Amino acid sequence: MPRSMTAYGSAEGPTVLGHLRLEVRTVNHRFLEISTKLPEDLRPLEPVMRERIGARLSRGKLDLSARLRSDPERPAALTINHALLDQLAHLVDELTRRNGRLQAGFASDLLNWPGLVTSGEIDNEELARQVAAIVERALDALEAQREREGGRLAEIMLERVGALRGLRAAAIELLPAIRQALRGKLNAKLAEIAASVDPQRIEQEIVFALSRMDVDEELDRLGVHLDEIARTLGRREPVGRRLDFLIQELHREANTFGSKSTDARTSQLGVDMKVLIEQLREQVQNLE
Repeated sequence: MPRSMTAYGSAEGPTVLGHLRLEVRTVNHRFLEISTKLPEDLRPLEPVMRERIGARLSRGKLDLSARLRSDPERPAALTINHALLDQLAHLVDELTRRNGRLQAGFASDLLNWPGLVTSGEIDNEELARQVAAIVERALDALEAQREREGGRLAEIMLERVGALRGLRAAAIELLPAIRQALRGKLNAKLAEIAASVDPQRIEQEIVFALSRMDVDEELDRLGVHLDEIARTLGRREPVGRRLDFLIQELHREANTFGSKSTDARTSQLGVDMKVLIEQLREQVQNLE
């Protein structure tokens, strides 16, 4: 079943940096275009995220946003730079010895010194694994919605295909009567203007006139394209580009059919065909 390019998915879970929530949104686009909005701590993992997305999607404009919330129940692993602390303590001792009016103060004051207290090292491999798992779950939710929407679009398109088949059948049914009526009109006119014209020449003119309105090939190709569209809508892989091509071919055949029409009924059928084909084209723009 084809998939829509318009959908939303989200997932969240714990990481070594805190609780992460990812949201992905996709809309129609000719190619795959990925935009990200990530906290600075996750920027190094952006290539990993893009790779995961590219492996799952082929078309659509995708926006990925992430929110990282620190876990208050997860204590930070803080360490002291003892070498720097020894230097600072030595300076404090020297200052207090040189000037009795200065006091050593509280040890907590030293905690504000840049670089004295540092957080523990982050396990980057574990972080990458956790983030990749959340990305996959968000894409699972996105694809589930894309498939549901794609299924509904496929049903709508198959209804239009059925309607086009009905118009094609109506045209095939009308053509013998239209040709017979045209033959009668041509015979009558030729009889009026040239009673002595060679009957063989008259027949040649009639055949030439009928050949100019011959649409059998167009209707045959129309039927072939409609069958192929129906088959394509049953495939699991991305079908948008293939359907784009088939819709163009449908439009070409419908245009030729309409331009050859010499009867108001087939002209109307040609207009109705193009309306349905345009509706198909609009729906195809939503499919991956």
